[in-house]
Amino acid sequence: MILILGGTGEARQLAEELTTRDVRVVSSLAGRVARPRLPVGEVRVGGFGGPDGLAQYLRENRIEAIVDATHPFAERIGANAAKAAETTKTPLLRLARPGWRPGPRDVWHWADDLADAARQLPGLGRRVFLTSGRQGLPAFAHLDDLWFLIRCVDPPGPPLPRHHELLLARGPYEVAAERALLGRVDVLVTKDSGGAQTSAKLTAARELGKPVLVVRRPSRPDTETAETVPEAVEWVLHR
Repeated sequence: MILILGGTGEARQLAEELTTRDVRVVSSLAGRVARPRLPVGEVRVGGFGGPDGLAQYLRENRIEAIVDATHPFAERIGANAAKAAETTKTPLLRLARPGWRPGPRDVWHWADDLADAARQLPGLGRRVFLTSGRQGLPAFAHLDDLWFLIRCVDPPGPPLPRHHELLLARGPYEVAAERALLGRVDVLVTKDSGGAQTSAKLTAARELGKPVLVVRRPSRPDTETAETVPEAVEWVLHR
């Protein structure tokens, strides 16, 4: 059986592709989204209890290989997967879509993390379109002089910036709608998630000449990596 650490569109595609090839898969979701899009096949929701708990799960369920197809910023599960795979000698593949890259007309500023993004923001604009996810919102909560249009999938908890408007929505998004939202702000803040599902905001920012503050991806363990679902399918089939 193959364990897919999921929660992304690529993870769902991989589960479907492998299932059609009669490969038994179980997809693991962190459970941080209230109504996640479920993949085909067997699904488990919730954490494993760190690398030791994951290693125990691998042994008990006779997992033959792991594909870490989690979000590029899910660094904890990535580290846990690498440790558990090493402990149990289980083959591990990281399925990671390429990050975004600016074009000639893009006005991008890079931040090392959310705290760095919060430090840079006051110099880039007073009205902010914040699309970095609800778990990262506390990093911006102290910026009382700025106004935030915050977009999340699920309602966030405190602390939140004092001056804000909350927009609950799930991608994919269209360029025209993103252009309308960006017309209300001075700057866009996003993580370098990559992929096409949420890239419309970058296109809209380019068209409007708006600056974009992009948070770099965190470092991940040095493991074998695939950039596309077909590559990951081939890797699994060779196992």
